Amino acid sequence: MFTGIITDIGKVLQTEQRGDLRARIGTGYDVDGIDIGASIACDGVCLTVVALGRDPQNWFDVDISAETVNLTNIGRNGWPDGKHLNLERALKVGDELGGHIVSGHVDGVAEVVGLQDEGDSTRVTFRAPEDLARFIAPKGSVALNGTSLTVNEVDGRDFGINFIPHTKEATTWGAVALGDAINLEIDTMARYVARLRDYG
Repeated sequence: MFTGIITDIGKVLQTEQRGDLRARIGTGYDVDGIDIGASIACDGVCLTVVALGRDPQNWFDVDISAETVNLTNIGRNGWPDGKHLNLERALKVGDELGGHIVSGHVDGVAEVVGLQDEGDSTRVTFRAPEDLARFIAPKGSVALNGTSLTVNEVDGRDFGINFIPHTKEATTWGAVALGDAINLEIDTMARYVARLRDYG
């Protein structure tokens, strides 16, 4: 489990297609404090650490299955060398829950369809996949590229998020562009409410 509060911006150092896709990610995390088998959310995708090192900088390796590639923006954008990723380590008992409960299981891929500066903040409009749009509500929570965010408004499949300067500086959202494919995880509570409504 995660909270959607980004704690590091990692960088893809290299990828290699084996049976699965192997990615090496540079990080500011102290690798001495990471165990093999630990879960780290990378742009919202929960991945398992399979190797660690510090040459020439701290890094960890993850294996990414074909299914994960197909269901996330990895399949749309790829992870080219140098790509920056939002990172979050798994929630520990007693940690502050500053965002909302995030599983790291991406539900689909949204697209950036609008950008507008509003003072120092930026309003970004996303278009959700048809089958996920009904789970997104004004003032509800979503995780986008692993970041816990509050929805401002909804218009059909489109929904808006306001990014304050801190969020743009502490995550990869400062570099968002039109047409970007974004990992979308809907709020678990919204899923259960819809299930109760449909089958209750």
